[in-house]
This record gives sequence, C-alpha cells and structure tokens, in this order.
Amino acid sequence: MKFASLGSGSEGNALLISTQSSTTSTTVMLDCGFGIRETERRLARLQMVPSDLAGIIVTHEHQDHVGGVFKFARRHKLPVWLSYGTYQAVHDKCDGVTLNFCRDSEPFTIGDLQLLPYTVPHDAREPVQYVASNGVAKLGVLTDAGHATSHVITALGGCDALMLECNHDKQMLMDSAYPPSLKQRIGGAYGHLSNQMAGEILAALDKSRLKRIVGAHLSLKNNTPDLARAVLTHEVSDEVEVRIACQEDGFDWLDVAPH
Repeated sequence: MKFASLGSGSEGNALLISTQSSTTSTTVMLDCGFGIRETERRLARLQMVPSDLAGIIVTHEHQDHVGGVFKFARRHKLPVWLSYGTYQAVHDKCDGVTLNFCRDSEPFTIGDLQLLPYTVPHDAREPVQYVASNGVAKLGVLTDAGHATSHVITALGGCDALMLECNHDKQMLMDSAYPPSLKQRIGGAYGHLSNQMAGEILAALDKSRLKRIVGAHLSLKNNTPDLARAVLTHEVSDEVEVRIACQEDGFDWLDVAPH
C-alpha cells in the first residue's frame, strides 16, 4: 500500500491511495481541487493516467477539495463517493457522474481498498475524512478540521502512516494581514488545525504502529515547513519518518509499511 499527493494546500488538494496484490491493483483519488489538465499533468508526474483510477472520494465541498472532482470524473467516467450533506452543497455539478453516498463510521470497499469515513469538525455541510486499509496496512488522513475530538482520535489510532494537517502557526496567523473575520474562521473550532493542535492530536493517538507522518495543508503565508516539522517530530520517536507536503509538488509515492 502506498500514497502520494498531487498538491496540498489552500490552492488545491488531491491525494492518491493505492494498493497492489499479485493479481490486482486499486488506486483512488481523495479530493480533486485542480482543473482537468492540471490534474492530468500532476498525475503524469507520478507515472499515472486517469484510467488507472478506480474512483474519486470527496471529503467536503470547499473548492480547494472539490473544484475539479465532477468535471474530471465526467471526462474520465469515474465514480465518486461523498457524504449526502456534501452532495446537497454540490448537487448542481453532478450531472453525468455516478455517485455513491457514504456516511460516518460506515466502511465501504473500492477494489482492494477499504475506506472508513469519519466526521470532522469543519465549516462544511457534512465533512468527513478517511482511514484507508488493504487489510494489512492502514493510512489515516486528517485535514480541514478545527479541533480534536475523541471520535477523530479513535479513528486515527493504530495507523501505519498518517497525513495530518498543520495549517498555520498561531502567532503567524495572528500577526498576518488577514482580516479579523478570516483569522477567526481559520483559527476557530470549525476551521483548520494549527501546528500546536496537530501536535496535540498526534500526542493523543495510538502510535504503536506508526512509521511515517506527513504534515499537510500548510498555509503559504501563515506557516513554514520547519515549524510544522518541529512540532510533529517532537511527538514521535526517532524511528518515525516525518515529511511535509507542499502545494506545488505534493509528495511522491510513500509506502504505508505494516508493523
């Protein structure tokens, strides 16, 4: 099992999750916040083409996550999975796309991958994030959440790899030129995770299997890779690899190594 990012941040997000056995392979895309051509270009960088994908899974309706989903799915005849609340927010864009509905704590299967949606606190209609497994290894993904909940901590426990939002440094956000309303939204209970909150979540998790963590969805103006990396590194042992995803390049394929 492996994962790779086409890009991570407020200008667009897309994550690939893939598993391969001796006879079959399954790759899904989690969100698609880029246009058709840009998504195809970023896929090619990872030696992938749209026909390699088994479908697109959606976390919520904000443009940096869903902006390219339905055009791309329609062009390449890909099914889409999303919550009903998200569908209500984007229903006018779904014509010609095969839709599948998912909900909190009800796992579903795409090929050889099992996906578990779990509810997160974010200012969207019915936002979910996902834990992916191939029956051996387990990847947890958490971005676009304003604070930790016991539900989040439980869902992400026991993962072999994590992709965890480190959106902003609290002081940099406070000192930024953003208007007060935007600062309040980003730093609020239904906004985005600060470095500090990401560290607190990581500290609370069952990390007994954790081998790799990627800091994600960093603000280009209110955070730095070094600040995010320092917080994550502080909460894990030296055996855990810490990386940071970027907006332009995402990151290349990383293994989700079983314990």
